[in-house]
Amino acid sequence: MVHSQNNHAGIANDFSFLADRAAWVRRCVVDLAAIAGSGHIGPALSCSDVLVNLYYGYMNIDPKDPQKIDRDRFILSKGHACSALYPILADLGYFPIDELNDFTQLHSILGDHPNMLKVPGIDFSSGSLGHGLAVGIGMAEAARFRKTGERVIVMLGDGELNEGQIWEAAGYASARNLGSLLAIVDKNQVQVDGNTADVLNFEPLNKKFVAFGWHVEEVDGHEFAELQSALERFDSRRAAADAAPTVIIADTVSGKGIPFIEGMAEWHIGYLAGTDYDRAIDGINAVHAKG
Repeated sequence: MVHSQNNHAGIANDFSFLADRAAWVRRCVVDLAAIAGSGHIGPALSCSDVLVNLYYGYMNIDPKDPQKIDRDRFILSKGHACSALYPILADLGYFPIDELNDFTQLHSILGDHPNMLKVPGIDFSSGSLGHGLAVGIGMAEAARFRKTGERVIVMLGDGELNEGQIWEAAGYASARNLGSLLAIVDKNQVQVDGNTADVLNFEPLNKKFVAFGWHVEEVDGHEFAELQSALERFDSRRAAADAAPTVIIADTVSGKGIPFIEGMAEWHIGYLAGTDYDRAIDGINAVHAKG
């Protein structure tokens, strides 16, 4: 069962606060996989720090008014990692936190991919990989037309970059100078079929995005200071009429926070029970205690 924490308003540079939230989210990821009997543990844990940084310390959003017109839009294109996003939305007040305990169960609003028609705070129903960036482009074009100034943020998996539609969208975004569009690549080097370098090696990612006309930032996806600085640089650039879209390539570790599954493709999906569950929670707590 997922245990509640007090709701908090985020503070961008309070990294101790963000680390506390990230540890709680990781414990929730393990609990949600146990409730469902399976879950995308590896890719949810790899992007937890990025999601925490965005939702508690960066985005212009309002849980009391989830549909406000000038809100920042977020698309979890790698929707299978939703077990790291749902706890954040619940903690911020988009829906009761008790909903987490019915994750993937019959009649629950929380499926194993987010549904914008059921879950408050979700801007796009993701499922099949590769669509999120193109949808984000539409949102960025709409924001430009309305002159409402919101940012559009799309989180992609590095394995997802194997999809050709991503690169069609990347070319279009730069041709249209969509400076308000930010892609974040969760580069955890693992996908369902194995290590990304072995399935289809797309390195060097930075040079590929530059070739498509994007501004590129590279950070440690588990360091809040680096993430926040990259987001601030994005904000300093995006308002220019000729600004290119920005991509943050976040180097992350699949299964981050649980030492005995970190970096293992075998733990892209699964669940932990019994002594393994206890070891996982102990591992998360120990990593958090070290700071």
